[in-house]
Amino acid sequence: MTFPPPVRAYVVGGAVRDRLLGLPVQDRDHVVVGASAELMASLGFRPVGKDFPVFLHPVTQEEYALARTERKTAPGYRGFVVHAAPDVSLEEDLLRRDLTINAMAEDEDGRIIDPHGGQADIAARTLRHVSDAFVEDPVRILRVARFSARFPDFSVAPETLALMARMVADGEVDALVPERVWQELSRGLMARRPARMIQVLRDCGALARLLPEVDRLFGVPQNPISHPEMDTGLHLLAVLDQAALADADLPVRYAALLHDLGKGLTPRERWPDHSGHEERGMAAVDAVNERLRVPADCAGLARVVSRWHGRAHAAKSLDAEGMLHLLEQTDALRRPARFAAFLQACQADFRGRPGYESRPFLPADRLHRALEAARNVPAGAIASQAPDPGAIPGLIHAARVAAIQEALPP
Repeated sequence: MTFPPPVRAYVVGGAVRDRLLGLPVQDRDHVVVGASAELMASLGFRPVGKDFPVFLHPVTQEEYALARTERKTAPGYRGFVVHAAPDVSLEEDLLRRDLTINAMAEDEDGRIIDPHGGQADIAARTLRHVSDAFVEDPVRILRVARFSARFPDFSVAPETLALMARMVADGEVDALVPERVWQELSRGLMARRPARMIQVLRDCGALARLLPEVDRLFGVPQNPISHPEMDTGLHLLAVLDQAALADADLPVRYAALLHDLGKGLTPRERWPDHSGHEERGMAAVDAVNERLRVPADCAGLARVVSRWHGRAHAAKSLDAEGMLHLLEQTDALRRPARFAAFLQACQADFRGRPGYESRPFLPADRLHRALEAARNVPAGAIASQAPDPGAIPGLIHAARVAAIQEALPP
């Protein structure tokens, strides 16, 4: 669509960044300079923005936002007054953005407008804030951490990390609402190197405010025989990246993040003995789930993995009765797909140690065979032939134990 002069439209933000990085461009956002809301409506654009004027193109459905400036008026990420008008320039609009690599525009002729050095920072693989206005929006702390996970070869500029730490100290992070924290956290968990997100949040002090249960793991020693990396927090980072290497879904990656919270609650005098940490960590997992209002699929898997991952690792030593108990406690008989996700998280836990990264997770095959054997037991037929209805559960249980014994000889 051609806009009437002097109105100009530019592609901005992530689309420009990703094209310069040689990455596929998923979505294209546009900024329109010199236009009003009335003009956009007259051209057939449909308004969708709540906080500032954003419109959908009548054909492509791509987003077009009027150029705008923002002024901080209250704590938190909602405390802004937005000014969108024909007199706002492209340079003024780009100045309010978070990082230099996201503060570039491209005109209709393919020319890059880069007033803040975004191309130089792409070449230097640096995440750098555009201006001191960065401090006005605490969501930007989460975004920098998320971009660190998405672009693992980029490092955060020291001055940007210092600015993030100052924001944390000033209490800006405390104003974030759970929905926004979860939105950014979940996106970072699905990135290439989710461990980098956690590390950056910890480096600036935000992890202790947002996820103190996770931050508590760093500096807690482990058994040097089973965990050569020693530090529980370092183990967690490795587990997260192993889940990403396996291309795991979000529930698995989230469960990996919370799987060892109980180790952070082990009394110091017992270090490095963390026996019982699985059950001890349940309250902490529930606290995170509730505080961040985590979706049910992620919250449920995190609870199961936290409580039962130790038993899964010990599958070789379990007898048929113990195997069936694990299957029942994880609800594997009714939810085999979730049990597969459970085992994927356990595999990430197993491989999240130096020297274990490529080792086969042998308990998975054993537990899958036990589950198949138990599910093949004809529960309906057993129930129909039972002389006493009260005996049905015991008969089915015994049949499943026998089936597992037959499928998994000693």
